[in-house]
Amino acid sequence: MLETPSEVASTVGMTTTLEPQGETSSMAGPPPSGGRLNAKLNWLRAGVLGANDGVVSVGGLVMGVAGATSSSSALLVAGLAGMVAGALSMAGGEFVSVSSQRDTELAAIEAERVRLAAQPAKELAALTELYRAKGLSGETAATVAREFTAKDALGAHVEAKLGIDRNERTSPWQAAFASMAAFVMGALIPLLAMVVSPPEIRVICTVVAVSVALLVTGLTSGLLGGASPIRPMLRNLVVGSLAMGLTYAVGHLVGTQL
Repeated sequence: MLETPSEVASTVGMTTTLEPQGETSSMAGPPPSGGRLNAKLNWLRAGVLGANDGVVSVGGLVMGVAGATSSSSALLVAGLAGMVAGALSMAGGEFVSVSSQRDTELAAIEAERVRLAAQPAKELAALTELYRAKGLSGETAATVAREFTAKDALGAHVEAKLGIDRNERTSPWQAAFASMAAFVMGALIPLLAMVVSPPEIRVICTVVAVSVALLVTGLTSGLLGGASPIRPMLRNLVVGSLAMGLTYAVGHLVGTQL
């Protein structure tokens, strides 16, 4: 049994005839779990991007310090400081971003609530037209709009018009902690590679570790996006290599002058 307006509209749209042409619509809407699946994929993509940022930023940082000094303590302190600062920055940015989005959604929902109270007939007609635009016949669209309005008028309108599910709201705190955790996991790779490896090969070990990590994040992002992973893998590798190479050169140049 379908529970939401979008699920009904997408399912009925596969078998309902369009009024103007009288032809059977071939529009196959998303499966009932499509919205939830997209939300999960967005979380995964955000996690991959957070980890990728941790790998590149901390990798570049420790490579820059390694170019200036061979002190293990200096490398550890710089890497830890960069990891903490980057993680807090990512968490703060995500918290502000999700909070702003949530405030905007709440304002839009409240505006829709006011319109429904003031002009219920007009809003019902607008909802019916939205379902017709999805491929339903006029009669079916009107029936769907009436039934969902009777069940949950505000929920039906905000989902159909704004694409907002009132029952699924992202928590700013969860988003912040998830982003911070992803960054830390990525940052630990170059940090550990630099401070745990023998001093004579620590730079090479870090380059290898960062390159492998960036290839993995590129592969993951490509697979999640449904595209060939070759391009994102190469793009990550090029960006990471440039970051490490330039920061190492700057660190070496400045380190020799001090």
